[in-house]
Amino acid sequence: MDMGEERLSSAIVDMANLAQDSVVKAIESYEKGQRATDAARKRAAQLVQLSAEVEELGVDLLARYQPVATDLRFIKSCLEIAYGFSRFGRYAYDISLVLETYGDLATCDKTVIHELSEKVTGMIERSIQSFKTRDTELARSLRKDDDEVDKVYFKYTAAMATDPTVTVRCALASTLVLRYLERIADHACYIGDSVVYIVTGSKV
Repeated sequence: MDMGEERLSSAIVDMANLAQDSVVKAIESYEKGQRATDAARKRAAQLVQLSAEVEELGVDLLARYQPVATDLRFIKSCLEIAYGFSRFGRYAYDISLVLETYGDLATCDKTVIHELSEKVTGMIERSIQSFKTRDTELARSLRKDDDEVDKVYFKYTAAMATDPTVTVRCALASTLVLRYLERIADHACYIGDSVVYIVTGSKV
């Protein structure tokens, strides 16, 4: 059982590293105006495959050992966390598609996107660290940052609707990217909730 859980934990960490890299590269490519859809698609597919492997391993452990208490919580949470990391890959791919859809966005103001992306990538890093260390305080801190991300998202999208200096193309592209970042932040929170559940048996 212990060896199986170690394999499961190692697979989650592998997913975490790839998921984080996917988001960072997608944002960098967007800000620089560099198309990277093919690379983003490949990373997203890798994460889906890794998620399937985590699920297979988790189900095998459940069937083989019929775990209870902490072991059961750990396996269940790993399945949820793997799903979260696979969503990071999907949203990173979606960000890369924005350039494919709207073309050259060099004239668009990306200041808010840059600031929000720094906040969100920091949340990803902390969600990963909280899993590695089982730090419930760190995991719970993600909720506060998620609230801040939500506020920026709603404030900026509302402002664009009434700002005559923002072109429709820039407004649509920016709204999409901000929405994907907001969803990534949500999943970072869910990972934090899962860490709290592993340790305490509760997600609050």
